[in-house]
Amino acid sequence: MISFKDFNFHPDIDESIDAMGFTKPTPVQVSTIPIILENKDLIACAQTGTGKTAAFLLPVLQKIVEEDDFEGTKLLVIVPTRELAMQIDQHLQGFTYFIPVSTVAVFGGGAGDVWDQQKSAIASGVNIIIATPGRLISLINLDYLRAENLRTLVLDEADRMLDMGFYDDIIRIITKLPKKRQTLMFSATMPPKIRQLAKKILTSPEEVNISIAKPAEGVLQGAYLVHDEQKPALIMDLLRDKPELKSILVFSATKLNVKQLYRQLKAQGFSCNAIHSDLEQHERVTVLNDFKNRKFQILVATDIVSRGIDIESIDLVINYDVPSDAEDYVHRVGRTARAEMTGVALTFINSRDVRSFKNIETLIDSEVHKLPLPPHIGQGPEYTVSRGYTSDYPKRKGAPKKGFRKDRKKVRKDQP
Repeated sequence: MISFKDFNFHPDIDESIDAMGFTKPTPVQVSTIPIILENKDLIACAQTGTGKTAAFLLPVLQKIVEEDDFEGTKLLVIVPTRELAMQIDQHLQGFTYFIPVSTVAVFGGGAGDVWDQQKSAIASGVNIIIATPGRLISLINLDYLRAENLRTLVLDEADRMLDMGFYDDIIRIITKLPKKRQTLMFSATMPPKIRQLAKKILTSPEEVNISIAKPAEGVLQGAYLVHDEQKPALIMDLLRDKPELKSILVFSATKLNVKQLYRQLKAQGFSCNAIHSDLEQHERVTVLNDFKNRKFQILVATDIVSRGIDIESIDLVINYDVPSDAEDYVHRVGRTARAEMTGVALTFINSRDVRSFKNIETLIDSEVHKLPLPPHIGQGPEYTVSRGYTSDYPKRKGAPKKGFRKDRKKVRKDQP
């Protein structure tokens, strides 16, 4: 069985790995670390929770230490969200504890003094930069980025960045970087647009595919067919008197739904908090840290935390709403059963979302067990795709008659 010792990392890096409690490398680490150490470009498909952050940080740190060159920026990591930037920076604080490598996380939403600190660190040639595209573009516009010593570029959660409309920003950033560099692309999915980007910015890349679009084996999945008006009673039943569950993550589709559900749970005496895009950056950091430290039991969230947040030992994930994107289901469910642990993921399916959930089952190549509702909650909808209107989708004046409604993609007005 392979261990981290087999990679022949510098003793100081090995000491950091031991101090952080890492025992054996994950499959994505086993597959990618040797490629990165050989200075080859890489495109890797690996879902959340597979250990990909360490997969690119450790070999890059090894190369910096081997060269004994700590002058200037050596590594640039571009990520879609501030939460992921902070997570990677936290990993770096552990991995670099015994080596003289400087790092900075660059993202928007902070106070003015934070922005000044970020600019100062970038201008001084900090060794490793983790940045969101928008804030990095701002630094480039101000001529703060000094990239002449850059050796490695990492695009993490590349598919998410393209979904968020950052393609042009990424291309612009790359034009400011040395052409002679190593480029590593990590993505949870591999749609055609990712292939196109890879072809444009990578040179003869190696390719690694790990657990594409499949929940971890340790996740016990289940689903309830439930009308919207029944959801509050069902979630109260599921969460009540569960002291053995220390960390519960509940996803809802929109920030308005998150706020409403949080108020309902709070009113019933549950130990909970909520996170969504209306919170200030420092508020979001505080909520996440408190959840990690188990200061409360239940976190209600939009998809803002479905990717890239490193919270271990989550016992239960509840999809209060079915995600509109089948890939997002994998990321939500991936919050539990991380690092070969076990966990439970439950999904509430109303009649409007049956089609979406069938798409999820097709994607994961598995049928999720449908659980019976408690008798006092009543009968839920059937697991069939309806052509007409249902009780969850009331008719409105001027709506087409049953049987003549054209299928159309549902677009939520209130996005996370």
